[in-house]
Amino acid sequence: MAFPPLMDTAAVQERLGDPAFIVLDASWYLPNSDRDASAEYLAGHLPGARFFDLDAASDHTTPLPHMLPTSAAFEAEARALGVSAASTVVVYDGSGVNLSAARVWWMFRAFGHKRVAVLDGGLGAWQSEGRPLETGAPPPHARGDFRAVLQPGHVRSLEEMRAIVASRSAQVVDVRPAGRFHGVDPEPRAGVRSGHMPGSVSLPYADLVDAKGRLLSPDALCDRLHASGVDLHRPVVATCGSGTSACAVLLALEVIGAPAGALYDGAWTEWGGRPDLPVERG
Repeated sequence: MAFPPLMDTAAVQERLGDPAFIVLDASWYLPNSDRDASAEYLAGHLPGARFFDLDAASDHTTPLPHMLPTSAAFEAEARALGVSAASTVVVYDGSGVNLSAARVWWMFRAFGHKRVAVLDGGLGAWQSEGRPLETGAPPPHARGDFRAVLQPGHVRSLEEMRAIVASRSAQVVDVRPAGRFHGVDPEPRAGVRSGHMPGSVSLPYADLVDAKGRLLSPDALCDRLHASGVDLHRPVVATCGSGTSACAVLLALEVIGAPAGALYDGAWTEWGGRPDLPVERG
């Protein structure tokens, strides 16, 4: 690996204050969670951390949530956050299960930035160790010179997913909670059916972390992926509700040194929201 995808709390605290070290609070929560990520950021965040607004840093030309923005739009967002070509970026969230931090890690990787990592355990691990927090808005900072270039192979479109489902040319790994995958529990978004894409396998994203919110060890990740039916020698496409939590699987693949997976960005909101596409339950 050119740059480790995980960074522990001690390593992050050691580098706080380094202008080339950018910490991003990328917290985001499901629509029915009753949590306000921006307000929680203001109430307490890692010293010097800047808030990455996932909703704002998405494609607003489509009704689908969290679709990858254009290279120009992401470049502008990253520069406004102070990210430069030479920056090391560490991303965290407050979910305790890498709900959204891995998505922002993946976005930077997809746009060509290799020096990016996820804070292992996120805000919960940081707080449990008694490490310092700041409140309020961050002080002004210089703009960065980051340049975004979308790398090939990171994203799968609806048409590509139709072909994959029909041919089974790749494994579709769905990280939504099991109840939604099996069609027992409703989706949080109106007009979207519950169930799953034909042939996909269920691997809830919360199963990839331990009780303290840290990613499982590489051996345990391999075992968990294998138990869900994933063949690490075959291509993987990750999916979820809106293309956010699915990136936890892509992070896990990176950690264990498996071939990089791709993301179905439209995710279940697109597939399950279209009555012309097949859905399985059970």
